[in-house]
Amino acid sequence: MSHVAVIDIGKTNAKLALVNADTLAEMAVVTRPNLPLPGPPWPHVDLDGHWQFFLQHLAAFHSEYGIDAISVTTHGAAAVLLDAAGDVAVPMLDYEHPGPDALRGSYDALRPDFAQTGSPPLPAGLNLGAQLHWLLATHPDLASRIAQIVTYPQYWGLRLTGERASDVTSLGCHTDLWDPWQGRFSDLVARLSLAGKIAPARRADEVLGLLRPEIAAMTGLPVATPVAVGIHDSNASLYPHLLGRQAPFSVVSTGTWVVAMAIGGDPVSLDPARDVLVNVNAFGQPVPSARFMGGREFEIIRAGGELHPTEDDRACVLESGLMILPAVEPGSGPFRGQQMRWTAPIAGDGQRMLALSWYLALMTDACLRLIGARGPAIVEGPFARNRDYVDMLSVLRGEGVEIAESATGTSAGAALLCVDYADPPRTRTAGRPQDADALARYAAAWRDAAG
Repeated sequence: MSHVAVIDIGKTNAKLALVNADTLAEMAVVTRPNLPLPGPPWPHVDLDGHWQFFLQHLAAFHSEYGIDAISVTTHGAAAVLLDAAGDVAVPMLDYEHPGPDALRGSYDALRPDFAQTGSPPLPAGLNLGAQLHWLLATHPDLASRIAQIVTYPQYWGLRLTGERASDVTSLGCHTDLWDPWQGRFSDLVARLSLAGKIAPARRADEVLGLLRPEIAAMTGLPVATPVAVGIHDSNASLYPHLLGRQAPFSVVSTGTWVVAMAIGGDPVSLDPARDVLVNVNAFGQPVPSARFMGGREFEIIRAGGELHPTEDDRACVLESGLMILPAVEPGSGPFRGQQMRWTAPIAGDGQRMLALSWYLALMTDACLRLIGARGPAIVEGPFARNRDYVDMLSVLRGEGVEIAESATGTSAGAALLCVDYADPPRTRTAGRPQDADALARYAAAWRDAAG
């Protein structure tokens, strides 16, 4: 197998990547914004717009390079409700829509304890169970129209192959619908009267099916093209390291969400009030995890700026103690509910960007501490290219920080679902910065102030 096409949908962007199956390097990438449509009836995902985009570029990639298999990875907290004809029963709800909060009291009375699901209570529709509860309660006719529910990666697999499934990584992503320790649906599924309606859970690395003839005709791909079951995006970043590395280690997947996942860490008591949860990896195993909306926070504070801090900025911030205290995005993360504040006046955009990068590293370290992470921390995604973020994190993580050389770990991990074997992802070890002692003092002061 030479080339794997990966449908990769994050909260901010949807993309199609062509991945070399031997090196896991991206050979071609196209993207489109993942902007929700405003409704009616509610803000919803542009499924048909994404679909036309994927079909167009699958055809183009196959014409130029050839495609041997297709894989899918998407953000979590997402599913599609299907009617008896296999069509979308209602528009796919954007998980940031606050509608489910209006029924929070009745939902909390139904949702199982954290001890069963490893899923913390989250705002809006970040618990998939809360989305389903709200949709069913506000549209009484919907229950009779739902024939099946598929998690988000498998919706695209359904359109490609006609086969229906869910996958364990998506069901295990703070849905309230899955028991990660027993590997089965939680009590909530029956309480929502959805027993038998959620498509069977399969492992992400299984073959879902082969391409439908009509899709093959539209794209030029062979009908025999296999399509993987698919995977939740943070778990796609984790997957290659599970195959090629011995525990203990942690993976920090960065994007709109920064998700820290600990493999072989210290046993700790997980605190759902701090956005700590249990994910489920591609092998169906529970993984202590913590996250915050770091990419969103970065965009809020930088406000379109692209300035790079100078050494003078670095010296001034260390001297003045300019800090961002959490949380920029207060709806999630280890300091959710707290309102951000600056500790000193901002003297220029360079200092603002530096304090932002260090804030993001300190938040990442807080997540890693909460889940008992040990061993090197492997950083995937855009934050891996932020020198100031990496400098601070390398000071905070005494067992080392490694930087993934792949620009996007999600696409590489998803492609690997279709490959029998590949070498472990290449990483480089982050060096210790010259001003490490000063950064350590800054971090200690931040922890004291953050609480």
